[in-house]
Amino acid sequence: MAAYTLTRCLGAVKVIQKCGNHSFIARRCLLSTPYTDTKLWDAREKDHQNLALLAALMDRTYDRNFPVSSLSISRFVDNVSSREEVEQAEYYLYKFRHSPNCWYLRDWTVHSWVRQCLRYGARDKALHTVKNKVQYGMFPDVFTFNILIDSFIKDEDFKGACSVVEEVMLQESFDLPTTQILSLYALSNYLATKPELSMSEERALGASLLISGLKQDGSIGLSAQLLGCALLGKVEMAAGIHAVFRGMPLMWTPGYLGRALAVMERVAAAPGDGKLSKDAVDYLAGLLQDLSSASDSSSGEEDESGGEEGKKEEEVDEDDQAERDKLPLYASRFKDLSGQLQSRGKVDPSPLQVLVSSLVQQSLASAEGPDMEQYQRKVGEWEAERQQLIRREKEMRERAEEDRRAHQAAKAAAKQG
Repeated sequence: MAAYTLTRCLGAVKVIQKCGNHSFIARRCLLSTPYTDTKLWDAREKDHQNLALLAALMDRTYDRNFPVSSLSISRFVDNVSSREEVEQAEYYLYKFRHSPNCWYLRDWTVHSWVRQCLRYGARDKALHTVKNKVQYGMFPDVFTFNILIDSFIKDEDFKGACSVVEEVMLQESFDLPTTQILSLYALSNYLATKPELSMSEERALGASLLISGLKQDGSIGLSAQLLGCALLGKVEMAAGIHAVFRGMPLMWTPGYLGRALAVMERVAAAPGDGKLSKDAVDYLAGLLQDLSSASDSSSGEEDESGGEEGKKEEEVDEDDQAERDKLPLYASRFKDLSGQLQSRGKVDPSPLQVLVSSLVQQSLASAEGPDMEQYQRKVGEWEAERQQLIRREKEMRERAEEDRRAHQAAKAAAKQG
C-alpha cells in the first residue's frame, strides 16, 4: 500500500524530463569544483609518517593500557594512501573511540577521514562510520557533510545521499543554505524513484523533509513540510507517536497529520504567492484515503472477531487511538482545504523535484561563497591547533628525556656512593 500511494503521488515527477533545460539543471545541481577541491586541504604542512611504525606504536601503547593521543590518530588518517590503509584507519578510529581519550578526536581528523575515504574509493566506509557515530566518534561539520552528500548525488545514489541527510537531520545541522538545498535535492530525487520504504525509512525521510523544509521559505519549504508531516503522520497512525519522535529531534505531541493540514490551511489563508506542489498535496490525499480504507476494514474485522479483537484494542495507547479516531475529521478537512487551494491558485503543478532543481539553478552557486570563506578560516584554525599540539608533544618528549637522564644520573651517583 505504501509503495502504491507513493507511486501515485509522485507520478507527476516525470514532467521534469520534458523541461528544456533539464540537462543543464542536472549538471549544475552539484557543488562546484572549487567547493569540493582538495588543494587547500592538501596545502597544509605535511607530517609524513610510516604507517606500519605508527600502527605498531599505537598497538604497544594500547597493550600497556596507556592512552593514544589524538595527534597519533590524526597522523594515521592524514597519511593514508590506499583503500587498504583506509580500512586500517577505520580500525584505529574505532579503538580510539573506545579509549580514555575518546573525547579528543579532533574535528580536522573527522574531516580528513571523509576526504581520504572519498579519495580512495571508500565512500562506503565514510557512510558506515557516520551512521555508526557512537562507535566511531564521527560527528562531521556541515562543510564535510556537504561534500559527502554531493559525492552521492554526483553518482545519482540518492538513497546514499539521503542516509547522510538523515545524519544532518539528527544533528540538526541545516543552518547553511547549501546544506538545505543539497538535502532537499537528495530527498526529492530519491522519492522520485518511487522506492519501497520501510517504516523507519519513512520516519527518517519525513523528519528530514520537515526540518529542512522549515529552513526554506516559499513553495519548496511549505511543500517539504507538508510531505514530511504526512510521512510522519503515516508512521504515527501505524505505530503510535512514540515510534515517531523517539531518537528524533521532533515534537512528541500527537497530531502530525493535523500539522500537515495546518500547513495547507496556512498556505490557503496567506495573501502571498506561496503554493504547495501538487505531488505533495496528492500524497496526503492518497494517504488519507488509504488510512480511511484500512480503518473501515479493521472495524469490520473487529465486529466479526468480537471479544478477541477487543482485547487487542485495549493495548493501544489512548492518545494514539484518539488520533486514529480523528481520521474522518482529517479527511473532511482535507477536502475543504484542497478546494480552497485550488480555487485560489495555490497548487503548483510542478513536482517538488522540479521546484528544488530550479532552486539549485538559482541559488546554489551564490550560497557556496560564504561556505568556502568559512572553510578557509576553519582550515587555518585547525592547522594552528595542530601545530600547537605538535609543539606541545615535542616539549613533553624533551622534558621526559631530561627526566630520564636525570634519573639515570642519580642512579649512577647512588651506585658510586
